[in-house]
Amino acid sequence: MISAPMWAKQGLRGSKTTVGIFFLVGQLLLVTCGRAPETLYVQDLTKAAQTYKDKELTVDGAYVWRPGNPGLSVLALGVSTLDNGLDAQPLGDAIWVEGFPAEVTTNLHRPGDAVYGFVRVKGRFTIGKYGSEGQYPYQIQVTKAEAIEQIKYIEHKINNSALEAGKVSFFDLQKEPKRYEGQTITTQGYYFWNSVIWVLAEGVGTEEGGSSPHPLGERVWLEGFPPDQSPLLNVGPNNSFVWGLVEVTGKFQTGGGFGKDGAFQSLLTVQTAKALAKKSPSNP
Repeated sequence: MISAPMWAKQGLRGSKTTVGIFFLVGQLLLVTCGRAPETLYVQDLTKAAQTYKDKELTVDGAYVWRPGNPGLSVLALGVSTLDNGLDAQPLGDAIWVEGFPAEVTTNLHRPGDAVYGFVRVKGRFTIGKYGSEGQYPYQIQVTKAEAIEQIKYIEHKINNSALEAGKVSFFDLQKEPKRYEGQTITTQGYYFWNSVIWVLAEGVGTEEGGSSPHPLGERVWLEGFPPDQSPLLNVGPNNSFVWGLVEVTGKFQTGGGFGKDGAFQSLLTVQTAKALAKKSPSNP
């Protein structure tokens, strides 16, 4: 059974925030920043699709990619997300995208459940039925892409070093999980909560400025983190995320089937916990 932290149960979840306006402003700025005259916007194509049918072209828009069944890979006018950056949704009439280069996504927003950001793509524009269910009437087969929005990431990670006597290194816990099965242990790592997952991880990555945090490296599903410690960590807008370096003591279990969708190999049920580091400067 998955149980959310108490303050999450009380309704303190991320609210829907539209960032599509930001992308529209970005488009206007590009007009005065060297935008090539032959570059189009998504709405140019969707409003006059027959004009551009089967042509090679360059188009600017908000790229949204999400894994799953069905997955999503589209170019849109803008994007809406929750305050924590999750649940990215394309705005307006979207164009299905095939062949978007994975290396370009490293410079986009990556909150954990999707990739999105403002991009310029070159490729062939066609009309038909695209997407998993043929719900998109337009497609671009990408030949080249670049990120207009350059996102810089900061990584916060624990050191791979032994802890004091009586405590178990997070890395040792990952190397020999069966050794600690059923035991009460004390370890250190980065606590991460965003209303979808709550884990103890090797680290947390954030965008410059502290937004869109996501766990890094190995992770253990965490139950029962005390709510009085959350305010001592980095807390997102409208309590949309919590993360920070912590020390936790609790019962460790392993063998798979834990957490969201049973996707986590191990579980730590917390008995006590304390924050170990001050808040990040970007999260006062």
